[in-house]
Amino acid sequence: MMSGNHWGGSFEIQQEPGTDDDHSQCMDTDRGALLRQNLDEIQLGWLRGPQDIKKHKYVDLGCILCKQKVLKWIIYCTLISFIAIGLPIIISRKLLPKHKEPVLPPDKYAIALSKALLFFNAQRSGQLPKNNGVPWRGNSAMKDGSELSDVKGGLVGGYYDGGDNIKYHFPMAFSMTLLSWSVIEYSHKYKAIGEYNHVRDIIRWGTDYLLKTFNSSASSIDHIYTQVGMAVEFSSSPDDHFCWQRPEDMSYVRPVQRSSSASDLGSEISAAFAAASIVFLDEIAYSRKLIKAAETIYKFANNYPQAAYSLNNPVIEPFYSSTDFLDEFIWSAAWMYYATGNYSYATAATDSNLAANANALSGYQNLTMFSWDNKLPGAELILTRLRIFLNPGYPYEDILSRYHSSTDLNMCSFLRRFKVFRWTPGGLILLKRPRPLQYAANAAFLANLYADYMNASNIPGWYCGPYFVSSNDLRSFAASQVNYILGANPKNMSYVVGYGYAWPMHVHHRGASTPRDGKHYGCIEGRKWLHNRNKNPNNITGAMVAGPDHGDGFSDVRTNMNYTEPTLAGNAGLVAALVSLTSSGGDVIDKNTIFSSVSPLNIDDHPPPSPWSP
Repeated sequence: MMSGNHWGGSFEIQQEPGTDDDHSQCMDTDRGALLRQNLDEIQLGWLRGPQDIKKHKYVDLGCILCKQKVLKWIIYCTLISFIAIGLPIIISRKLLPKHKEPVLPPDKYAIALSKALLFFNAQRSGQLPKNNGVPWRGNSAMKDGSELSDVKGGLVGGYYDGGDNIKYHFPMAFSMTLLSWSVIEYSHKYKAIGEYNHVRDIIRWGTDYLLKTFNSSASSIDHIYTQVGMAVEFSSSPDDHFCWQRPEDMSYVRPVQRSSSASDLGSEISAAFAAASIVFLDEIAYSRKLIKAAETIYKFANNYPQAAYSLNNPVIEPFYSSTDFLDEFIWSAAWMYYATGNYSYATAATDSNLAANANALSGYQNLTMFSWDNKLPGAELILTRLRIFLNPGYPYEDILSRYHSSTDLNMCSFLRRFKVFRWTPGGLILLKRPRPLQYAANAAFLANLYADYMNASNIPGWYCGPYFVSSNDLRSFAASQVNYILGANPKNMSYVVGYGYAWPMHVHHRGASTPRDGKHYGCIEGRKWLHNRNKNPNNITGAMVAGPDHGDGFSDVRTNMNYTEPTLAGNAGLVAALVSLTSSGGDVIDKNTIFSSVSPLNIDDHPPPSPWSP
């Protein structure tokens, strides 16, 4: 018998003949046939299976079918776990202080640096900002230059130079240049110790004032104001030396000095503006203003007749007399080149005749002392920087290589083993006397900076004659001089007020020595505070005093300014040395910022020189 196969094709069901029941063979597989039999209830139950079981509901989760009850159970357990465990963790993280990366404590150089910067706040003249940070200082000299017809608002502002109340523009401008240089090289260190904005404020306070000393908006000028206030040696009439008064109480005339020929001062101010313009590159308008003023004053400084600003001036020559102005010509031209990228300034800075006339390549011992009066060592170093990192080649290579050799000799002279300078028994180099600390601090800055230049260019050292000297020797020299200033000396005394465990208590300073007790002390009446043997009622924190004598002796007496008077330029050198030595922010320099405006100098077909090696 044939039956249709619904799966495709046909199949045959065969039965054996003689069988009484035709479908007895398929009873086991044909449930329908079984149901057609007369079966009892038990047998029917076996065939139907359990009929009272409830059907389960499922949730389709994509690749998985999950029972609805199981899914609900998982959700409930997760919610309970979050409430019991997760929520307390979140709350605790909100309430507990957040974890911060460990910050290394500042080293001794960073601590001293923060204090040294405060000295500039104490020296401010004019209307002081609310955050000046020196409680015993107030507004002063608000009528300086008020009689001048060509200066809007007069000459209010700037800095007093030292313990007197005179504003000497020559060392003030140098101080701003030096501070700017230190920021350009080590801005990351200032940021690491939280003093970046502070040092910029200090520089701006100075440059804002110097902008007032001539018509900075003009393209050419015929005079500049060189000083506010005056003193005559051994004066017996009221002036800034004869009178002992707080700046806030000055009651005597403060005349303004003017010059129609100031090659050195004009060059130094142009250097200050140029260097500061690099510091304020992030403030485009102010940076351009400084460059514009720098170009004006640079042109004035180079006009004929050329002369020193202090020449034949009896109220300047005894105090801040300039011995030459050719060193400022090289110094300012170098800074103007870095600030503008103008090739003409590079040509001026590398003029061989100018270098020869300035004795820049002579190796004279007294020309290795970097100071407010002698810029040659600094000028040679920043031009050596150009050779080390940019290697411009012809036509600059010849003079740059000679500046480089001169810088090497300068550094050799700082090392005690070569016996170029005298030293105190306690280890202070005596570059110049009296007041030796400012010269030692400047030398420490140059030495450590040169070591950083070598480190940044993977040069281990240089030659002093036949002797190879490691750059680490320069670092050791720099550290030894600054350590001496900070207390590692035979007196075991810090020469920086407020640093260490002992420091000078009778600083030669009118504001610090005169109590702020609500009384006005007149010109002569105030002199009692000069001779008072008690310690100063006001701490002039951060002030580096003049320093010891050639035998490490020191007299903490207010009447001897060669021991106890601080100066603006002295503290600028100290700040520069300290920031170069601190490990805060890392032991590196900023190689590139100073070259922000500089373009490649290979303007001829001559190949550049081979990389520098000692």
